[in-house]
Amino acid sequence: MFREGKDDTCFSLWTCHLAFHKGSLAKKHLPWGPRCKGLLWMRNCVEAGVCSPLWMSPHLCLGPWEVRMGGEAEAAARLSVSPGAAVAFFEERALQLGLGCQKVEVAPGRVVTVLTWPGTNPKLSSVLLNSHTDVVPVFQEYWSHDPFEAFKDADGYIYGRGAQDMKCVSIQYLEAVRRLKAEGHHFPRTIHLTFVPDEEIGGHQGMELFVKRPEFQALRAGFALDEGLANPTDAFTVFYSERSPWWVRVTSTGKPGHGSRFIEDTAAEKLHKVVSSILAFREKERQRLQSDPQLKEGAVTSVNLTILEGGVAYNVVPATMSASFDFRVAPDVDLKAFEGQLQDWCQAAGEGVTFEFAQKWTEPQVTPTDDSDPWWAAFSGACKDMNLTLEPEIFPAATDSRYLRAVGVPALGFSPMNRTPILLHDHDERLHEAVFLRGVDIYTRLLPALASVPVLPSES
Repeated sequence: MFREGKDDTCFSLWTCHLAFHKGSLAKKHLPWGPRCKGLLWMRNCVEAGVCSPLWMSPHLCLGPWEVRMGGEAEAAARLSVSPGAAVAFFEERALQLGLGCQKVEVAPGRVVTVLTWPGTNPKLSSVLLNSHTDVVPVFQEYWSHDPFEAFKDADGYIYGRGAQDMKCVSIQYLEAVRRLKAEGHHFPRTIHLTFVPDEEIGGHQGMELFVKRPEFQALRAGFALDEGLANPTDAFTVFYSERSPWWVRVTSTGKPGHGSRFIEDTAAEKLHKVVSSILAFREKERQRLQSDPQLKEGAVTSVNLTILEGGVAYNVVPATMSASFDFRVAPDVDLKAFEGQLQDWCQAAGEGVTFEFAQKWTEPQVTPTDDSDPWWAAFSGACKDMNLTLEPEIFPAATDSRYLRAVGVPALGFSPMNRTPILLHDHDERLHEAVFLRGVDIYTRLLPALASVPVLPSES
C-alpha cells in the first residue's frame, strides 16, 4: 500500500497550534509515524448553523514546499466564527495545482468553492466531484482523542470529526487530481470539484441554492460523484438513489385542566394514538427489512420519534402537545398516498390533530446502474479493472446528491472505505490510513475513466 520513493512518501509529524485566547498559541507535537501521503487536518472555522464551534477541515501536503525540515508537516488549529479560512484553503490548493477557482456565495456567509480542471473538449458535459465542508457536533468527553487534532494511533487509525464524513473524500479528490496532473494527463471532459456548505443541516443554504444559480448551469455537469458510506466487508458500497427525508411535526389540541381530574379528550390521549399508529408502521417496516436478507436499509421506509413537546407543570393538563418524527421514505413509495396515510392517522386520533412538514423532499430520482448507461459503464468498468466488488444500494439518509439528481445530473454516492465500520456522526469517528491511501489510488483510476467517457448522443 505504501509506495517506496522520496517523491511519493513523506515522514511527517503533526504540529497542532491550539488557540487558547487572542494572541496566545500553544504548540503540541503528535507523532505521525511511518510513510504517508501528506495528509494534514486543520481545526478551522465554524459553518454558521452547525452546532459545534469547531470543525475539522482537511489540509493536504501537496509538494516539497509544504514539507518542513525533518519531514515535518504543520496543521494549525483555529477557532473562528467565519468559514472564510476553508475557502482560503481551497483557493490555495487551486493555485498550487494550477486549477481554476470560483467562489459563489449562495447565501450570506455560505460560499461554494469550485475548482476547475479544463478538458480538451469544452463542448462536452463535465464531471462534477462534490464534497461538503461542514461536519456535525461532537461530545468531546466520549472521544478517546481530541476530535479536532486528527490523532493517529499506533495501529494507523486517524481519529477526527469528518474523518469519514467527508474530509477524506475531499482530500482524495485533490490528491488524485494532483497525481494525474503531475503525470501530464489531459482528458476530453472538464473536471469540477465543488466544496459546499450546509449539507449536515439539509443543504438548504448550500447545494439546494447552488443548483439554481447560473454559475452551476455554466458548469454543464453531466455526471457527479458525491459522498457514500463505509462498508465493513471487502466490498465497496455505491449509492444510486436515496430515501426522501420527511420531518413531520404532529400537533394535538385538547381540553386542559387540573392534573387531579379525569379529563376527557386531552391532547395527550389523541397524540398517543398518532404515535402508536406511526410506531406500528415503523415495526412493520423493521420486520420487513429483517425478514428479507436481500433488502438493504435504504429499500424500506424508516421513522423515529425524535422530539416530544408539551406541558408547563406537573399538575396542569396541557391544551397542546406535539411529537416530531424523522421519516426516511423509500424511493419506490407513492408519496401522495403516503401523505394521505399521515392524514388518516391524525384524523383517526380525533379532532384537533394536525401535522406539518419541517422538511419534505418530493423528487426522488434514480441514477441508472445498468451497463447501457455510459457513466455507469465507465465507473463500474474502472472498478472492475481494480478488482473492486461493488454493492449498489439506496442511500438510507440524505445527501446533496438529491439536489443534483433533481436537476437532471446523474449522481453516485461513493466513499472508497471498505473493511471499515460505519462511524460517521459517531464518537471516535476514524479512518485507517491504509484505507485513505487506497482511496486516493481508486480515484486516480476513476477520474480518467469518467473524464474520458465518449461523446454522448445528446452531445453530438
